Amino acid sequence: MPELPEVETTRQSFADRIDGAQVTAVRLGKPLRWPLGVDPTQIVGRTVGQATRRGKYLWLPLSQGLESDGGLLMHLGMSGSLNFNAAPAAAGTHDHFDLVTNRGTLRLTDPRRFGAVVWSDSREEGMAAKLLAGLGLEPFDPAFTGEHLYRSLKRRRVAVKLALLAGDIVVGAGNIYACEALYAAGIDPRTRSDKISRPRAEKLAVAVRDTLARALALGGSTLRDFRDAHGMAGQFQLQAGVYGREGEACGACGTPVRRIVQGQRSTFFCTRCQKR
Repeated sequence: MPELPEVETTRQSFADRIDGAQVTAVRLGKPLRWPLGVDPTQIVGRTVGQATRRGKYLWLPLSQGLESDGGLLMHLGMSGSLNFNAAPAAAGTHDHFDLVTNRGTLRLTDPRRFGAVVWSDSREEGMAAKLLAGLGLEPFDPAFTGEHLYRSLKRRRVAVKLALLAGDIVVGAGNIYACEALYAAGIDPRTRSDKISRPRAEKLAVAVRDTLARALALGGSTLRDFRDAHGMAGQFQLQAGVYGREGEACGACGTPVRRIVQGQRSTFFCTRCQKR
């Protein structure tokens, strides 16, 4: 599933190229998770603004003259990707949304169709407001501190990894990055959230930020389907310390990396380096 680094990498790969473009057509393929929520003809003629990101959602503002701005909220789902191309090929079976502009076409490809493109009059109204409500802090927000993490974890009685995955404390710590951040912080992923001390929460907050920053620098992770809007794959998975390395030696101590299942997701960790 594309996580924050993959979504931000995608945003960066097309945002400047489509900014200021005029929409000339909209093509809908098979239904996605939610309906578009607007007649596609009402999007034609609008001007594209600067794409932004909130969590794993992308917001693409579309304005028209003096009318109130609206926009499209996009989500890549489990296997989606966005591609921006000046001369795209004919839409294929898994190409479910095309935003055609005078600079090129932004296309959502999603084999499993768990992705979404929905219209809202603003980020604070309609489906956008509903879908963005309840998201946690951005990992690079100055408010995301060790103290914030400590206080948030203190209210939970679940394994710390599951608390990170929930997304209402901090966004972006998806499965791969939660495993890697906990490894960097030396915390066993099975540790109950309310048992994490202030010093360990501070270390974990730093590890979350550092892990996601490193993933962004490497273009995210590509395990199966992810490509950015240039069609490029991410490289983070090639440098993972524990994720996907079951049975391999821990790079720090040589202990075989262990795999367990938490919340129906694979968790990888070192039983020696990561303490409860």
